[in-house]
Amino acid sequence: MPGHEVPAVPGVLTAEAVLATGRAIAAVQQDSGAVPWFPDGHVDPWDHVESAMALSATGLLAQAEHAYEWLRRTQRRDGSWPLQVRDGVVEDAAADTNFCAYPAVGVWHHLVITGDDGFAERMWPVVRAAVEFVLGAQRERGEIDWAVGAGGAPVGEALLSGCSSIHHSLRCALALAEHLGEGERGWEVALGRLGHVLRQHPEAFLVKDRYSMDWYYPVLGGAVRGAAGRRRLQERWDDFVVEGLGARCVDDHPWVTGAETCELVLSLDAVDEHDRARELLAAMQHLRDPDGSYGTGFVYADGKRWPEERTTWTGAAVVLAADALSRTTPGNGVFRGEKLSEGLADVHCCALEDAEAGPPAPSLPE
Repeated sequence: MPGHEVPAVPGVLTAEAVLATGRAIAAVQQDSGAVPWFPDGHVDPWDHVESAMALSATGLLAQAEHAYEWLRRTQRRDGSWPLQVRDGVVEDAAADTNFCAYPAVGVWHHLVITGDDGFAERMWPVVRAAVEFVLGAQRERGEIDWAVGAGGAPVGEALLSGCSSIHHSLRCALALAEHLGEGERGWEVALGRLGHVLRQHPEAFLVKDRYSMDWYYPVLGGAVRGAAGRRRLQERWDDFVVEGLGARCVDDHPWVTGAETCELVLSLDAVDEHDRARELLAAMQHLRDPDGSYGTGFVYADGKRWPEERTTWTGAAVVLAADALSRTTPGNGVFRGEKLSEGLADVHCCALEDAEAGPPAPSLPE
């Protein structure tokens, strides 16, 4: 049984329904602790962590810690994880920087929920090594290449959605460092540079604006908030949101997806658009199955789910959205940035002063 109150959103999801989703994710977890996309599916670090966070939020703490132990055991010497693993066999040895940064979010989230300093201390070397690996791919302007090849060379391309997610991961890593009394001021500089390039240099990133993630992730990752965040979400609302069904993955296909919808819910919650957020969470419940698992997406032009798999990370996104809206667990504010470090404010790409040279530069206005 869960060790704490389980999230519930009145009129949308009961606590029993959310717990069933957590248990559906736990049912897919392998003996190693790995959480694949679906039974017999592959594992990647980002979606594995998302699932672990849902296990924490539903009180399945032993299963969540088993998932984090898998990360600790499988981390490579350089601080990374392979991009894709299946049944313990590496299928893609490259490393996605966003994937490698995301364990910081999960470890911080689990610490906030449990208050378990012993867990945080065990996982700190994992987070520290992963962040150092990721920052090794940061360019002078501030953006971070999306991947490092198996040979150790960054790919030379940065993604807006991935860097926005890394922005959030760095804030969580800094919060963890502060909690444990570890000084990581260089990370603060890196975070400031990354936030600046996300807000001021769209030319730094590959053009992927047909994807909804490039629309909402700067808000979700904390680089753009407040009035600027609300404006950003409003600008392309009609391109991506399908009334009564959820949010599209891309703007040129009639396909709504559950995880993107729930991430948009979290983004809306982060800029105080609570009514819209609740409506969207309710709208995507057509993807729910009786056991609490969720289909990945729905092609509304054909009236069919696609793909057929019910993915663990889609269910995890539902759990985290429900927790954020209901303010249930102590970790419910992780995507709102509660208790997170802001780092050094907007370290400009052309002003890379030593972090000790003086007070941080003022933030750019919204």
